[in-house]
Amino acid sequence: MTSIREPAVAGQFYPADKVELQQMVAACLAQVKAVQPVPKAIIAPHAGFIYSGPIAATAYACLRAVSDKIKKVVLLGPAHTVGFHGLAVSSADKFHTPLGDVVIDRELQAKALSFPQVQEFDDAHTREHSLEVQLPFLQTLLDDFIVLPIVVGNAIPAKVSEVLEALWGGDETLIVISSDLSHYHDYQTAQRMDKATSAAIQQLNYQALGFESACGRNPIKGLLHLAQKKGLQARILDLRNSGDTAGPKDRVVGYGAYHFMEGGVNTKRYGQQLLATARSAIDYYLEHNAMPGIDMANVPDALKVTGAAFVTLEKGGQLRGCIGSLQAVQPLIVDVAQNACKAAFSDPRFPPLTAQEKDQIELSVSVLSPPAPMQFSSEAELINKLRPGIDGLILKYGSQRGTFLPIVWNSIPEPKEFLRHLKQKAGLPADFWSDSIEVLRYTTELIK
Repeated sequence: MTSIREPAVAGQFYPADKVELQQMVAACLAQVKAVQPVPKAIIAPHAGFIYSGPIAATAYACLRAVSDKIKKVVLLGPAHTVGFHGLAVSSADKFHTPLGDVVIDRELQAKALSFPQVQEFDDAHTREHSLEVQLPFLQTLLDDFIVLPIVVGNAIPAKVSEVLEALWGGDETLIVISSDLSHYHDYQTAQRMDKATSAAIQQLNYQALGFESACGRNPIKGLLHLAQKKGLQARILDLRNSGDTAGPKDRVVGYGAYHFMEGGVNTKRYGQQLLATARSAIDYYLEHNAMPGIDMANVPDALKVTGAAFVTLEKGGQLRGCIGSLQAVQPLIVDVAQNACKAAFSDPRFPPLTAQEKDQIELSVSVLSPPAPMQFSSEAELINKLRPGIDGLILKYGSQRGTFLPIVWNSIPEPKEFLRHLKQKAGLPADFWSDSIEVLRYTTELIK
């Protein structure tokens, strides 16, 4: 006998009538412009549709372009009604909404249940709205898909990440994380808190998310933990609260929409545009003594993705300036333009670039992957894990820090010496060691 999980919040969070629900979802989607590229994972809010529907629509609108390609959805949301440890799947065969039934992916469910932190626990699903309210958007935009709904209870990021990685799949699989942001603060306080949360999400900094950051902090932190490992790029699409949509401003709930893309920028397609942006930014600064503005309306979506880059200037084969960002906090094309100007005019090792020099300068851009913490118990283990020619490193000790781009391996090819010089760059003795040293690893795509 087929077991169906009936909707718990139809008629409350969204219309119980099929036609009315179709019209409401369509109205939300009609307000937004779909962006590209299509993400591997999204974060979308889960409040009543009059409050969070317009924000959720910004995360979902792009799926229309791949409606026939996405066949599986792994859907994670927080537990609001039942407290428990770990992650919970449902025994139901289908989840029902006014738009019809969505079949549960039993193959993925069996894979999830192979982990000790995952259990079959129907009580976690019976009255839970965080997963249910995502389904009408998916049903509207995807042609034919099956879903694995997972409620996340009290679980550390590594345990959520472990399960997500096993369910990751390929282009046929979409990951959806359901979460609202801050809860029941005044409008200005919520804006401040939600901007900080968005910055942490964009930087894949799961450690910065606290109890009040988001109700879905546990599934979000699990996604960010895995995103660091996989080198995903994050993009914020919308950040508002209920005071902006349909509620008063004295007690609001925050909503954000985010995309996560696999792989870095397509250097074959966009590399020359980034180099041209860097050079034109320098030309503009020479003429106006100010950073240029970027007309984002004419920028490809791939370069609007939040990214971090270093810009290097060479003259006659010698370094003439190099400055960059280690964390992605703004659109990649903006980061390149700003760092080009800083490398040309603000590198403390060199005098500002002159107009007479500009035509003698060779430019290169290094686009960074998100830094991921390395795990090691000794200096010897760290040295053994280094990948010459591949790894860029950030070394931290207290307030001291230093970084080497992967290109530095060209001049310091031995891992032990590479680390010794990096410590010196961070202001530490070459032979210094402490168990409190932190090292993060990243890679770069060099455009030259």
